Parts: sequence; structure tokens; C-alpha cells
Amino acid sequence: MADGGVNYGRRRLLTAATTVVGGVGAAAVAWPFLATMQPSARAQAAGSPVEVDIANIEAGQLIRVEWRGKPVWIVRRTDTMLASLKEMAEKLRDPNSEIISQTPHFARNEYRSIKPEYLILVGICTHLGCAPTYRPEISPADLGPDWQGGFFCPCHGSRFDISGRVYKNVPAPTNLEVPPHRYLSETRVMIGETEETA
Repeated sequence: MADGGVNYGRRRLLTAATTVVGGVGAAAVAWPFLATMQPSARAQAAGSPVEVDIANIEAGQLIRVEWRGKPVWIVRRTDTMLASLKEMAEKLRDPNSEIISQTPHFARNEYRSIKPEYLILVGICTHLGCAPTYRPEISPADLGPDWQGGFFCPCHGSRFDISGRVYKNVPAPTNLEVPPHRYLSETRVMIGETEETA
């Protein structure tokens, strides 16, 4: 015992024990709250890159996948489709893909792709977010004799060529977005990451 009948050793022990129990109790109360602030496994997966097998896409075919809740289109273009791109420049608002936010550096070319044969786009119209339709046919009656194939938005009439470049004088202000992507092999592509971010 110390002065005045006070046991300082016992007091320190009780103070330390109370502090530890209080800390554990505070952590127990805070943990469920903090856990709700973490994204769910589903939400984390929704933002994850998506690996796609492109081996069985036929020439001229479009397939759809989902990345970050958005539709992503992969089109295997034919030689005829690729040849038509050179003729389109004068009809397009941004033929060289100069709006950087819409096109990663590796796709700032007339093909808007790493490999000319494959086009990868976010399938959302840049006007009001509608879903354009894939219209690969040449000169259909409803789109006119100048149509060389591409994407048509039925909501307000925006038109995009087979590289997703927007025509002049349509409601959509910019080209369709090219998502970040990279090729893992000749038949597999990873959407959602580039060589730099992998």
C-alpha cells in the first residue's frame, strides 16, 4: 500500500483493464458500421476487368459483354468494312478521334483499335445514353445510299461509322467510347485494363 491507503498498483491495473475492455467494445460497435462502407464482392467484381474469348467471332459478327455495368461490343470487321473507313472522314465530326477522354492513346487511329480487325466499344450513345443498333449492311433503304455500315441510334437518329466515329449533323456530340483493353493472346482480350495498368 502507498500513501493514504491507496493501492496505486491496483488502480493502474484497473485503469488499464478498463481501457482495454472499452477499446474492444468500441471496436465491436464500430466494426459492423465500417464493414458497410466496404463495397460488396459483387460491386468489386462489377468494376473488375473482364476477360473475353474472341476465337469464335465470325467476320462481320458483333458480340456483347458487360463491364462495369455497361454493354461492351466486340465486332470482328471484314476487309470490306475496313476499306470503307478511308472514305468516311469528310462525313464525320471527329474522324481522328481527337477527344482524348473517348479514346485511349492506342486507339487514336482510323480503326480506333489495337488490331484493325477487332473493334471494341462501349455500346452507349453519347447523346442521351440510348443503345445504338448494329447495322453492318451497305446502303439499306432506311439509312440511305451513303451508309457504309456502322451503328444507328434509333432514339434520336445519331449515326456512327464502323469504327464508332460520329457523323456530322446528328445529335450525338462525340464518338462512341473505346474502353481500356489489352490482348492477352491472339484469341483473348481483357477489357478494363491496358498494358500500362495491368
